[in-house]
Amino acid sequence: MSDIQEIDGELWYYSPSGYRQRLDTHKKKNTTRMFVDGKYIPQSHPLHKPGRYKSFNDAAFSSFENLAKIKTGYVYVLSNPAWPDWVKVGMAIDADDRCSSYQTSSPYRDYVLHCAVATDDRRKDEYKAHKALEKISDNRKGEWFKIPVQVAIDSIAGITK
Repeated sequence: MSDIQEIDGELWYYSPSGYRQRLDTHKKKNTTRMFVDGKYIPQSHPLHKPGRYKSFNDAAFSSFENLAKIKTGYVYVLSNPAWPDWVKVGMAIDADDRCSSYQTSSPYRDYVLHCAVATDDRRKDEYKAHKALEKISDNRKGEWFKIPVQVAIDSIAGITK
């Protein structure tokens, strides 16, 4: 557990790992960091905004104009056992965060992120993946395809290369 102690008239912060630094230095450092759902987000991330947020949507809401400009991200495959034989192929800036947002709509929290492929243009690659899957799937409902998970994974891996 982290702790603050006074030693020789100075306040020191002790991290959970035992690292020690002056409390004022620790406070300054944390004013420039971003955390989403407890995960550190580097300053190089396109939506970096210092603070602590539950999701990228929370962080991006005030920077909404930046969201539309971001091309990089992931094309992902996820599923839910409530709909066997169906997979969702979508795009996101952060696939783990997107999967977490789906979990809120499921009382069982049973969405599974099977694959997330990094891409330089998530919209373009998602479109290409949808067109390819449309040709080989039994059915399509928006971003949901009636197709085996592995076929969807193989398909998006080929699209983004």
